Amino acid sequence: MKFLTLIAVVALMWLVGLFAFAERVRGLTPAPEPARADAIVALTGPSAERVNAAIRLLEQDKGRRVLISGVNRDVRRKELRALTPGSTKLFNCCVDLGFEAENTVGNAQEIAAWARAKGYDDLIVVTSDYHMPRSLLEIRGAAPGVRLTPYAVSTPSLDNSRWWRAAVTARRMTLEYMKYLAVLGREGMHRLTGNHPERPAADEAAAQGAPKARE
Repeated sequence: MKFLTLIAVVALMWLVGLFAFAERVRGLTPAPEPARADAIVALTGPSAERVNAAIRLLEQDKGRRVLISGVNRDVRRKELRALTPGSTKLFNCCVDLGFEAENTVGNAQEIAAWARAKGYDDLIVVTSDYHMPRSLLEIRGAAPGVRLTPYAVSTPSLDNSRWWRAAVTARRMTLEYMKYLAVLGREGMHRLTGNHPERPAADEAAAQGAPKARE
């Protein structure tokens, strides 16, 4: 009986956490106007809207440069330029493409390396609303000391407060919640052990005095 009670309690906590996570995701959009940062980073995804939003922020002078992380290796710069808004001159001078990342962990490492190389410590992060919580966790882990401002792109299908009634949206939210919990647990273990394999050794000292990311 005690074992069944424990399982029920854990299941209830998981379910409450899922709905709290969903409310957090839905509260990320519409994104408020961000303050100017050193630069803007966009994590590529299923649509071009993440990249387009980052380019619009660049046009509004919200940052000096944009990094588009996780670009397909087969995509040429001119092809990507043709799909994005704004001036060709601005794109050519101030947009960097990252081809190394294949997932969110890779995005975080690519962003951290780029920010370190450029000397940036204040970034606007552009990705989809459901992807934002996990992206921030990953980037914080890879780039301690960098201030992060989320700029979430809305996923229309998740705007409905009854997202859980449709199989597609329920699956997306649940899957992202489980991934978020996995990253949260991993980062918790890293803090306990003091071992952060995703960070360069030089960044370990910076982590001790890292400013907290804005959300």
